[in-house]
Amino acid sequence: MRTGSPISLWDISAKEPDIQNPMAGDVETDVAIVGGGFTGLSTALYCAERGVSAQVLEAKHIGYGGSGRNVGLVNAGVWHPPAAVRKELGDTYGPRFVKRFGEGPAQVFDLIEKHQIRCEVTKTGTIHAAHAPSGFKDLQARHAEWERLGEPVDLLSAEDMVEKTGTRAFYGGLLDHRAGTINPMGYCRGLARAAKGAGAGISTGVRATKLRRDGEMWLVETDQGTVRAKYVVLGTNAYSDDLWPDLKRVFTMIHYFQLATKPLAADMSHILPGRQGIWDTGQIMFSIRRDAYDRIVIGSMGTVVGSVGRGLSRRWAKKQLARLYPELGPVEFEEAWHGQIAMTPDHLPRIYQLAPNLLTPIGYNGRGITTGTIFGQCMADLISGMDPADLPLPMTELSTVPSAPIMSRLYQTAFTANQVIKSL
Repeated sequence: MRTGSPISLWDISAKEPDIQNPMAGDVETDVAIVGGGFTGLSTALYCAERGVSAQVLEAKHIGYGGSGRNVGLVNAGVWHPPAAVRKELGDTYGPRFVKRFGEGPAQVFDLIEKHQIRCEVTKTGTIHAAHAPSGFKDLQARHAEWERLGEPVDLLSAEDMVEKTGTRAFYGGLLDHRAGTINPMGYCRGLARAAKGAGAGISTGVRATKLRRDGEMWLVETDQGTVRAKYVVLGTNAYSDDLWPDLKRVFTMIHYFQLATKPLAADMSHILPGRQGIWDTGQIMFSIRRDAYDRIVIGSMGTVVGSVGRGLSRRWAKKQLARLYPELGPVEFEEAWHGQIAMTPDHLPRIYQLAPNLLTPIGYNGRGITTGTIFGQCMADLISGMDPADLPLPMTELSTVPSAPIMSRLYQTAFTANQVIKSL
């Protein structure tokens, strides 16, 4: 029986049923997977479809970490424009990475269709919105790159943005037709259902406490028994703990908070009429989207300060909505929540081989839906014998970020200050 409060709006509104399943004694399997989010469940699904036995171990419940707290934007690519990715990864991996991650939304949508996952999917794109003239210049450069690559990305004028968003607050935008939105918890639970249906084992409420070698095998000790496996995949990303030394020190952890309004009145249909998810070019990112039930979900970097009914974050959200859509008048909120994001110094993810047959993808930089799905397939490919040289980026040695704890605190201070300033 699941206990505790819902972790997000998506936890309440997802139509896919939760999967709750304690571990029944010791298990032997081909691959043990720690973490029941996008990465772990994608790994389990792709492994099971290849005839590779897999056992998922989730300490809380399916989607408890960043997967169930996500904004729900199914974006193509990463933070960097294609040219910056090519410069960072080189001529071999750079174009491959850009192509694979550009196809990420299609992979997600194909899985949703194949397994009939109920997750409020839209395929109307997402919009990168210019918060200032400088932001629009950046978007013009990004558009030129995507256009050169032949991708379906449109540059939007300020007037175009009024039509797409219902507000005059933006200086332009970049509409990516490859992208879309989902209920992220619905997608996560759907992946769990699909993986279980394909033959993967899924155990919830089971915490992995220790990893050790047992001859040619790995032994994962948990609070409910042991799992003996040839391979182990750690799919914990920003929610990594001390299971493997220093793993939670390879990224800077930041938070992202969101508040959801009650459903809008029928006469507010001009607000985000195409339901594209939006994020802006500001240094402290802001996002807004409209869900399948006509709630506005608005968020930014930082934690929820206060609660859904009172406090700083609620004041921030009311102020932002009044700035964007003064015609809304007083708004009421249903839910408030925040999650953790693993940010790497270069804003690119990592794949580490921590020890023989011990793998972890990590550092998703706020792009968990597509990255987790793609890397889950990569894990299954590696376990099935793929040459690591065929990955979308090279496997690297684990490298810690010594300044991460300090930077996390500094970022949190700056994000809270931003909420204060923008609530005045």
